Amino acid sequence: MSEVVPLRASDSAAVMMMLLAEDQTARILSELEPDELRMLGEKMCALGEISPEIIAQAITGFVEKTEKLGLVAHNRVGQVRSMMHRAIGEVKTENLMRRIVPEQPKTSTLELARWLNAEALVPLVKDEHPQTIAVLLIQLDPEVAAEVLHSLPAEIQPQIIHRIATLGPVAPPALEMLEELLNQRITECHGQRPLQMGGAHEAAEIINGTGKVTEKRIMSELSKLDKPMAKRIEEEMFKFEHLFVLEPMAMGALLRDVPSDALIDALKGIGEEERNFFFRAMSSRAADGVKDEIAARGRTKLSDVVAAQKEIVTIARKLAAEGTIVFGSGDDDYV
Repeated sequence: MSEVVPLRASDSAAVMMMLLAEDQTARILSELEPDELRMLGEKMCALGEISPEIIAQAITGFVEKTEKLGLVAHNRVGQVRSMMHRAIGEVKTENLMRRIVPEQPKTSTLELARWLNAEALVPLVKDEHPQTIAVLLIQLDPEVAAEVLHSLPAEIQPQIIHRIATLGPVAPPALEMLEELLNQRITECHGQRPLQMGGAHEAAEIINGTGKVTEKRIMSELSKLDKPMAKRIEEEMFKFEHLFVLEPMAMGALLRDVPSDALIDALKGIGEEERNFFFRAMSSRAADGVKDEIAARGRTKLSDVVAAQKEIVTIARKLAAEGTIVFGSGDDDYV
């Protein structure tokens, strides 16, 4: 067996990133500085075949370091906020975090500026004094700083470079002034981003839980008040699961208009019991054929399943509008 060459720290980190699930890797990458992110990305892309010995070496090195370091507290509030945001949404998270951590330091505008591209930065500083621009540029990634400099008027470029080269220590008040300037310019150029609340999806989720009688009454009145919005909410309310209430004859009418590939992908995303709602509307031979195709299809991307289910829902809505199929049998059912 050939001797395993010891991994450099950056190579070991790249291997560890490739071993994690994508969402875990994304959370870690979001904590890195721009130059660290670029270097690690290059290492990850450059990895070829990774042998078991290399994987073992990377994991061993990771374990040894974590035994010494423990669990660091860096950006713990940000980590908790991110987890809660994914679990309960933006609005509930912000309300909850205000109670958990009442006094939270604001994110530095200079820190945010390090993540902007040159196109976004140039309007913020194009008319400023060369000294101000110099203080900003030295805090950016060199490649981004070069792009910003290139986009500024030619006559001030030498002055900016001279000030960067002779800058020396920068007093805290100077950085505070730059923060204030960037805040002002960002507001002037882009406005203040409002917190997005509500929407057709949220309204549909609430209505879906009110019961059929209340749902029908609300949607009827809403159609009179704002027909386009009522239609958008109705589209959000109509889920693939609503097809399960179709009678076999109506389901058969739907399936005649559904492409075979869309049906296979859509059924891959639900359980055997739910698939039976569709199989009951088919002949035994047709149902067996679909089951064989599902088994032969192998693993299917979730995005393909969702797209296929949306396609079938769209066809069902069209047929329902034409009166070809009906959902439910009474006035209180979803139509």
